[in-house]
Amino acid sequence: MATFLYKLGRLAFRRRRIVALIWVALLVAAGAGASTASSPPDDDFALPGTQAQKAFDLLEERFPDANAEGATARMVFRAPTGEKVTASENKAAIEKTREELSGGQAAAVSDPFVKNSGAISKDGSIAYASVTYKVPAQEITDKTREGIKDAAQSARDSGLTVETGGDALLVEPEMGNAEVIGIGVAAVVLILTFGSLIAAGLPLVTALIGVFIGISSITALGATLGLSANTTTLAMMIGLAVGIDYALFIASRYRAELTEGREREEAAGRAVGTAGSAVVFAGLTVVIALVGLSVVNIPVLTKMGLAAAGTVVIAVLVALTLVPAALGMVGKRIFGRRVRKANPETGVPPAADAEGQRPKAGARWAGFVLRRPVLVLVTAVLALGTLALPVGAMKLGLPDEGNQPESTTQRKAYDLLSDGFGPGFNGPLMNVGDLTGADNPKAAAAEIQKRLQKVDGVVAVSPPQLNKSGDTATLMAVPKYGPSDERTKKIVHDIRDQSDAIEKETGATLLVTGSTAVAIDFSQVMNDALVPYLALVVGLAFVLLMLVFRSVLVPLKAALGFLLSVLAALGSVVAVFQWGWLADVIGVEQTGPIMSMMPIFMIGVIFGLAMDYEVFLVTRMREAYVHGENPGQAIVSGFRLGARVVTAAGIIMISVFAGFIGSSESMIKMMGFGLAIAILFDAFVVRMAIVPAVLALLGRRAWWLPRWLDRLLPNVDVEGEGLRKGLRLDKDTVATVPPPREPERTGV
Repeated sequence: MATFLYKLGRLAFRRRRIVALIWVALLVAAGAGASTASSPPDDDFALPGTQAQKAFDLLEERFPDANAEGATARMVFRAPTGEKVTASENKAAIEKTREELSGGQAAAVSDPFVKNSGAISKDGSIAYASVTYKVPAQEITDKTREGIKDAAQSARDSGLTVETGGDALLVEPEMGNAEVIGIGVAAVVLILTFGSLIAAGLPLVTALIGVFIGISSITALGATLGLSANTTTLAMMIGLAVGIDYALFIASRYRAELTEGREREEAAGRAVGTAGSAVVFAGLTVVIALVGLSVVNIPVLTKMGLAAAGTVVIAVLVALTLVPAALGMVGKRIFGRRVRKANPETGVPPAADAEGQRPKAGARWAGFVLRRPVLVLVTAVLALGTLALPVGAMKLGLPDEGNQPESTTQRKAYDLLSDGFGPGFNGPLMNVGDLTGADNPKAAAAEIQKRLQKVDGVVAVSPPQLNKSGDTATLMAVPKYGPSDERTKKIVHDIRDQSDAIEKETGATLLVTGSTAVAIDFSQVMNDALVPYLALVVGLAFVLLMLVFRSVLVPLKAALGFLLSVLAALGSVVAVFQWGWLADVIGVEQTGPIMSMMPIFMIGVIFGLAMDYEVFLVTRMREAYVHGENPGQAIVSGFRLGARVVTAAGIIMISVFAGFIGSSESMIKMMGFGLAIAILFDAFVVRMAIVPAVLALLGRRAWWLPRWLDRLLPNVDVEGEGLRKGLRLDKDTVATVPPPREPERTGV
């Protein structure tokens, strides 16, 4: 592989204008496709194989007139203190509000004053009106949203307290300017690393080109493939981080090759052949982790993983082709002005002053770890283990309006409904009875209602509503507790446990769905998929790392270190987003359960990214070891040559991810924080402390590989030893052709 990439790097350097034009053409084509594409759809939280999804599918089939995708809004009214909503003035104000909500995109507005509607609280102080719309939430116009707000304000002017909930009010989350700050921090780090504005800008520009191509392609295919806006956000987050890192590693290796006296084209070839090999395998680990999300069998997670993996592939291709082409274009400006002035002929510092060759902080730190490996290892493991402790108290769920900040109208509407109708009213359970197997469908529906009323924790059950053909019934059951309460989960399971008895007695089948049941099923699917996902991703990556390092213990150490860092990161997420520690610092307005997909999502993304640092840092050590250094010297050499660049890459990735903490969308904020803190732990604790400490304790055993396995595994030559041998052979061949000239020169 190193030889092929060496030739590719030289070709891209030599034909740099053609390579650059190809990438610009791809950028223009992707941008044109994105500009003409329709709006991306909302996330589709389909849960294949779950009871909640089966119920939704049955409803769609048996109740074709119901628009399941139509947006909804619920306006909640509270009468002034001491009054009732049924008072003439209050009732008139509510009726007027209902009229204002009608028309336009609205399909129907419920009347709370209809007999037995159940829309007025027992004390008569609170009522609500539900609005259903003809179109999904993403197609609700600004005019309709303004109409909802104006209607609410009109009712407030009459003296009522009015709050509104529902997905009709949802708008695209504000990402804020924090991601721009993240890129700015990355630029500063690159300037400090390279000492040159041109060299610092090169990884940023090439990474942005790759990211724009990736997200533009996702946008262009969004409506066709069902890729949501959140898919684009994830692809941007990961693509930008790895794109900068991959370009940084190749550009750094190129500068190191130049300082050793090589010609520019040769330096570009060697940089791509060596660092580029590490980029390929690092990219493969990220792709494996992201594509592996498909084993969870949740479409939205599969699409997010595949789209982000596509962006990573583009980032790898950019690093292998566009980066060497850009290096050819910048010429001597890859080094700072001071270096160029000191060496006007070459524009390259002499080898004695070469970046990474002097004993810097990285080499000193590696020396300290070699002297105190047990102390460093125990301290790092205990620190991460302590941070991981909150994972034991983690509560999973899907966010609802009860998790919105208390200042929002959605949260206020949620609280009003809880006050007037009980906490379970915000998470009713939709019970669907399939009556096709019943001899008497109406009697079967009545029996379902009777059994639901007897379930402990169910406070109310609506009469069964049959479809036109009379083969399906829906019944709403209101639990005693809120949607996120563990006792509500037990109620759902208790209702489902009635299904066998109902089917045996009546022939009808009972299914439970609704937002609360969906959240419960979603969490269960996540939990069930965790072990198979870990086995697949870690197993494949373990084999990949054995190919890279020709070792069994190094990949094992890499996997265990990753698990430690991701557990510490999840513990930090629980402490901030569930317990509220330091919540004000990052703008968390409301604590609540951790998103159900967060653990498996973080495992997938962080595993891939963590292996980047493992590959980049340890391949330098492996390279030194292969070239004859003892294990201790190889660790120091690896840090001397790679620690500064790995540190810069880690800071850049943390900055990019931390930028998304500024989003107003809780899911994006949580992902940004989780990824940033995980990279902090993995890059600076696991890879910079635990890795050298373990390697120091293992000594030569770290690079042990059974002979039979060594013969079985193909040699991918990531450290470039085969490339060097080939280049030496070529040089020797050139030096001996034609034979007569050599003695003539020596005789002069």
